[in-house]
Amino acid sequence: MYLADRSAPRGSTSAPDRVRGTVRAVSPTVLALGTVSLVTDVSTEMVTAVLPLYLVVGLGLSPLGFGVLDGVQNGVSALVQLTGGHLADRVRDHKLVAGIGYGLSALCKPLLLVPHLGALGAALALDRTGKGLRTAPRDALISLSAPPEHQGRAFGVHRAMDTTGALLGPIVAFLVLGAAAGGYDAVFAVSGCVAALGVLVLVLFVPSGKKSAGGGGKAAEVPAAGAPREEGTDLRAAFGLLRSRRLRALFGCAVLLGLTTVSDAFLYLLVQRRTGIDEQLFPLLPLGTAAVFLLLALPAGRLADRVGRRAVFLAGHAGLLLAYALLLWAPATPALPYLVLVLHGLFYAATDGVLPAAVAAVVPERLRASGIALVGTGQALARFCCSLAFGAAWAAWGDGPALAAAAAGLACCAAAAGVALRPARPARPARLTGDPR
Repeated sequence: MYLADRSAPRGSTSAPDRVRGTVRAVSPTVLALGTVSLVTDVSTEMVTAVLPLYLVVGLGLSPLGFGVLDGVQNGVSALVQLTGGHLADRVRDHKLVAGIGYGLSALCKPLLLVPHLGALGAALALDRTGKGLRTAPRDALISLSAPPEHQGRAFGVHRAMDTTGALLGPIVAFLVLGAAAGGYDAVFAVSGCVAALGVLVLVLFVPSGKKSAGGGGKAAEVPAAGAPREEGTDLRAAFGLLRSRRLRALFGCAVLLGLTTVSDAFLYLLVQRRTGIDEQLFPLLPLGTAAVFLLLALPAGRLADRVGRRAVFLAGHAGLLLAYALLLWAPATPALPYLVLVLHGLFYAATDGVLPAAVAAVVPERLRASGIALVGTGQALARFCCSLAFGAAWAAWGDGPALAAAAAGLACCAAAAGVALRPARPARPARLTGDPR
């Protein structure tokens, strides 16, 4: 965000040049990682689409028990992300650690075929552990394979491909269930095969993490301004990144904004309650957000490269705040759920890839995964705390006052982030400005 507040890169003045520049800007590594994420998300979302019904209706788990299980597995993923980022930097092979994460998620899928809560809990915990391990090394690989001026575009392409998998997963699960009535086992078995395919694509088509780290072009050659100078990659060096004012500002803003970002599940529940849409259509609400995310992820990333990551990041949160306001106002219009889902998708498109791109710009290459994991873990834990607080406020005050409190908090935190992330003013030489001092 600090480093990206600048105008468009030179040499992109004509349309043919811009097209050629777009092709060159997205490296084969980013496309390969996007394919891996697409395939893996098909596998993951197949399970996610049927798991609540399978656990609550099929195995008799209470909704409260499912909520606790869901919260704990997300918390585990956030904490493991820090371990994955640090490990990738220590062994200096991001592909290896990311591959272990993808492999762990694929290997645990057969446990879903065992109709026992213990086995299912172990499968979910291993799947979340794999997700936590792979996230930071994968994002580090993306950042190291793209030049600094195209980081937002690279993350936008990856997130668009990732979201395509999230859209296809429920559709594939629906088709499998239609072909094998009541066949949850068939869904889990197909999911395991698809996850294995994702690992195979990673092994065959993603370049070695060591090679990418060393050959990432400008990103690997230009040290980040203001970055710490330690040469180590241990935990002390990783947490020492927070001595950088720029990373500290990003970390603080990510945590502050995460504390006021209502979880997707709660937002969809609010949409359903405020608009009165049929409960049978409830599973389709996430697809609305994902479709907008898919359409806008790449344009948002390119816009961030041109006008600055700070502006796009804050605009995304402004869109989320507008969605909160619409839900509080709840005008009697059939367009309300569509407007909220569009703003929700816009929020993700403008923030999900832009934040790691901004982090990558202010941490050195040798600690790239640790820096991304540090900010990502802080943000994820803050959102987990927000979910707990929002649920308690909803139970105590009702959904309206709880949402109003979240909206007020988000407005204050966004204003603070706007100040904290403002570009540093360049020094003005006395000779040029006429300053007598």
